[in-house]
Amino acid sequence: MNPITFKPLYMERVWGGRELVRVYHRSLPDPDKPYGESWEIVDREGEQSVVDEGPLAGQTLHQLWTARREEIFGTGYEKYPRFPILIKVLDARDDLSIQVHPPAHLASQLGGEPKTEMWYIADCEPGAKLYVGLKQGITRADFEKAIEGGSVEQCVHAVTPRPGDSIFIRSGRLHAIGAGFLIHEIQQNSDTTYRVFDWNRLGLNGKPRQLHVDQSMASIDFDDFEPAMDLPDGDNLANCEYFRTDKKSLASGETIGNPDRTKFSILSVAEGTLMSAEGRRYNKGQFILVPRSAAPLQAACESTVLQVTLPGS
Repeated sequence: MNPITFKPLYMERVWGGRELVRVYHRSLPDPDKPYGESWEIVDREGEQSVVDEGPLAGQTLHQLWTARREEIFGTGYEKYPRFPILIKVLDARDDLSIQVHPPAHLASQLGGEPKTEMWYIADCEPGAKLYVGLKQGITRADFEKAIEGGSVEQCVHAVTPRPGDSIFIRSGRLHAIGAGFLIHEIQQNSDTTYRVFDWNRLGLNGKPRQLHVDQSMASIDFDDFEPAMDLPDGDNLANCEYFRTDKKSLASGETIGNPDRTKFSILSVAEGTLMSAEGRRYNKGQFILVPRSAAPLQAACESTVLQVTLPGS
């Protein structure tokens, strides 16, 4: 079976921009609106990836997952009623809200879903900052006072990464993406975010966006002080019970296939170009579902590729 690609779903966001046009040469739905998220691989009740070309064109990821799971993805995924990971590109031209996702042991009682994720910095402006964890010594009481005073940003730790860096954001870690980033996000299939602070700004409708202070305070890990960007373990950037992400550097002519030929993987072309056995080109910014037993893809030039697999695959 040949590689499969999907139509992106573009999401308008108050903090978004037009970098998907500049960096990936994409056509966005509206020439003037700020698009902050491109959902590349998604299987949710309200949002579905749809195959964009080939014999499967028009079918949704959920249809493939339910009707052709073993053929395309492999075996061992019976516990997942939906495709279990969600992959996005984030274009942050302004600061995102300071937020947290609920940890697994609290999510259901808070009315949400747990969400552990990782960020790969595809591009960023010099000096752009990510906000992760708390400054050393900040207590819950300090944080509550900052909420009341509208100064939460003074409690949050900031790091200044470079393109090619990555960081793991487990559920419960306070975080925000600052202005000036293009990020590939790999996450659990969840859409629960609790905003604790939104920089005292207005949303697209001219009103303050909803905050979730009580849920945030219940979810934040108040022992998570001043984390740094992650150091790769060889090729591996992140490995948890929900997904594994590896970064592969390919010379021109080198190939990349599924680590286990009986299982699928997803490839994100961070730099360069890949070619399939039938001659299709996949350029920078494209995401590819490589079915089980598919032929490897070949780098048409020096390329950097993220490879995402599920645990045990």
